[in-house]
Amino acid sequence: MKKIILSAIAIMAFAFTNAQETRFGVKGGLNLTTFAGGNYWDAKSLVGFHVGGFAEIKVIERLAIQPEVLFSTQGAKLDDLDVNSKLNYINVPVLAKFFITKQWTVEAGPQIGFLVSAKVDGEDAKDAYKSTDFGFNFGGGYNFTDNLSVNIRYTVGISNVADYNAQDFDEYFDSPKNSVFALSLAYKF
Repeated sequence: MKKIILSAIAIMAFAFTNAQETRFGVKGGLNLTTFAGGNYWDAKSLVGFHVGGFAEIKVIERLAIQPEVLFSTQGAKLDDLDVNSKLNYINVPVLAKFFITKQWTVEAGPQIGFLVSAKVDGEDAKDAYKSTDFGFNFGGGYNFTDNLSVNIRYTVGISNVADYNAQDFDEYFDSPKNSVFALSLAYKF
């Protein structure tokens, strides 16, 4: 495991030092979030937002690595329990961004989220949720100009967000996982 981590760091360091161009930017937009998982099929979506910054690091002409830091409001409305779960995260996705053309892009990559706060019907519930969340992003975008772009992304939750450890696959499958559909507007400097 140690060799894999060191190899990944070496590859990323090589890519960053050989990067043709790095641009920084800000982004923000709307989230449509819910919980996914076996016992959460009836969870309703909540509307939230995300805002933050990113770096677009060109590796080759058509490929860039895009790390981001985003504040994101997430959660779900659970009708069967008659509660709203509102979770706030600092999300750190690292995306591989492929330029199909100069205007059209596709992207994918992992994400780690750090729980900032959690409220269930206005009451503090941070102890009921895990402090970290893992997910995988995929999406696409359109560049209006060299500076202004729009992006659509879906984040599939991989880890259980509730603060308990699943004992087997069925329990893991039935655990709540974040599911986020995001629409963003971005500006690169």
